[in-house]
Amino acid sequence: MFAKILIANRGEIACRIIKTAQRLGIKTVAVYSTADHKAKHVSMADEAWCIGEAPASDSYLRKDAIIEVALKSNADAIHPGYGFLSENAEFAQLCDDNNLVFIGPPISAIKAMGSKRNAKDIMTKAGVPLVPGYHGSDQSLQNLLASATEMGFPVLLKASAGGGGKGMRIVHAVADFSQSLDSCKREAEASFADDEILVEKYLDQPRHVEIQVFADNHGNIVHLFDRDCSVQRRHQKIIEEAPAPGISEKIRKSMAEVAIKAARAIGYAGAGTVEFLYDGDSKFYFMEMNTRLQVEHPVTEMITGLDLVEWQIRVALDQALPLKQNQIESKGHAFEVRVYAEDPDQDFLPASGSVVHLSTPAESTHVRIDTGIREGDDISIYYDPMIAKLVTWDRNRNSALERLRQALDSFRVVGVQTNLDFLSALSANDSFKNLEISTALIENQKQDLLPGKSEVSDELVAIAALYLMLKRVEQAKAHAALSTDPFSPWHLASGWRSNQQSYHKLKFNDFNRTSSAESDSEGMVEAVIHFEEPDFLIEVNENSFKVSGKLDGVNLSLSLSGLAMDIQVIEHDEKLHILGHGKTAVLGFQDSDHQHENSESTGNLSAPMPGTIIEIKVEKGQQIHKNQDLLILEAMKMEHTISAPVDGIVTEIFFKQGDMVEEGAELIAIETPEVDA
Repeated sequence: MFAKILIANRGEIACRIIKTAQRLGIKTVAVYSTADHKAKHVSMADEAWCIGEAPASDSYLRKDAIIEVALKSNADAIHPGYGFLSENAEFAQLCDDNNLVFIGPPISAIKAMGSKRNAKDIMTKAGVPLVPGYHGSDQSLQNLLASATEMGFPVLLKASAGGGGKGMRIVHAVADFSQSLDSCKREAEASFADDEILVEKYLDQPRHVEIQVFADNHGNIVHLFDRDCSVQRRHQKIIEEAPAPGISEKIRKSMAEVAIKAARAIGYAGAGTVEFLYDGDSKFYFMEMNTRLQVEHPVTEMITGLDLVEWQIRVALDQALPLKQNQIESKGHAFEVRVYAEDPDQDFLPASGSVVHLSTPAESTHVRIDTGIREGDDISIYYDPMIAKLVTWDRNRNSALERLRQALDSFRVVGVQTNLDFLSALSANDSFKNLEISTALIENQKQDLLPGKSEVSDELVAIAALYLMLKRVEQAKAHAALSTDPFSPWHLASGWRSNQQSYHKLKFNDFNRTSSAESDSEGMVEAVIHFEEPDFLIEVNENSFKVSGKLDGVNLSLSLSGLAMDIQVIEHDEKLHILGHGKTAVLGFQDSDHQHENSESTGNLSAPMPGTIIEIKVEKGQQIHKNQDLLILEAMKMEHTISAPVDGIVTEIFFKQGDMVEEGAELIAIETPEVDA
């Protein structure tokens, strides 16, 4: 076994590899950019080295710097993760030149699959079925257009050296071809320093199905079954599942055999993924082979019970594969969703910022979370904005999907825009549940999956009001504990206020409420709260809710008109983020009770509850000071001493000893000194 390995990657990827290395007793070396100096992968590793500034080109893509750190730290091997340098033949060669084991496939295999055009040529010779298209070296506009016209529109333009949706365009008509080609070439050159383009027949609504293969240096090649990765945005995967559903065993077996044939054709060793387009008519076509572990490998691990990173390490040590094909079993079904900092309503525009709050579902045999982000971490503008991968497993697809929906309900992030609401909608979408799956699913279901922002319901406004009231109760109790008079009504949050009525008014800013909202033309909605111990009666618009609850930090357990629920409420940036049931509601808030409650108020006192006045300690015209006892009220078999909130003069006493008073009745009027402006 290796004594120490360097991980040439960051974030969730590095954390994933470190976990396996730790289990195997291998020490780990992390590398990081200046933007990642506090990152999770840095703290998890046994040692960590800075390799440059924030941009990946100045750090994580610096082959020389990574090799230098590997040598200085006495690492035996380098694991490139997935992404960055994982499919870079030059980097693999540098490792070999410096006697460092590259935990990945042979250099020759990386080179063979590094160009999509070369890969297509190799697969054609190996008898692997390909999508009709042109993969040749003549890159002239005339030739590419002629090829497209011959195969018929629509066609797909793809960067030969590409991946991740970069350098890819769908062209529907001859008139659009030239402009699309120019755009595609520019993007390919910028992303891969190679503007060579392939032209393929565009399959309108295919499925994206891939086979996980594994090979060693002793001639053994196995497959670890299939995955479906059809649901994508901007040609990038959003949700993956294993095994691929709704495929006949005949096609499944044939696809696996072709994948092994493809791996054998390039003398493969290690983990690889052979990707196919499946048209639903029992036809499938080779798309590409990724010579690395895939982001979605956890779904394969969940159905097989295997650790694929461990297998990579063992193959790199020149060991034989741990299992033969007939020893590998597929059990149950697994899903993976990628939780991103992005705005689905803005064409999935990436977001950045600080993760102020992060709470995730508990991990178990049914739920797995791979992440490199912790609460308080920043989502940088320099890297992929993935927050986590959420993976669920159960005995069949429906059960695993239900696990996914439940897990999404309890996955909560505040501080950055996320795609959590979108993922919840996707996991509940009827077309997805009913296997109407294709790469066009999001576009076809756009109205259901991306309905746009909606107004916050009156129920959620009532929950926000309850949270603020319970928080006020907590504060009042804390102040009472420090006070010489813990029974002073100034420590109550039950509706009692000086010179105020016996209820509270809270105003919330619903940022999605239109100007036509009846509650307020400016998007404001008001909640009126009445104290009905131990409950609250909360009025929002025309609705009334009887609400009670218990607040424990950010966790709010409540009953809303008889419906029990658990919610989290996070205060951030002068907003309340109400998190629960797979949804996030955001409300700005104003406390009308406190807006003018200061030293300039009259200081008049109202009864906090119905009771009997048993003693009056002051007289009309008497000068009083703050915290001086004014009267004693007996209520609920307890005496409550009411103290002066401010310095001032008693101008009126409205009741006498022995009088019964109602809740909210004005007891004493106090004139306070004028305060200079």
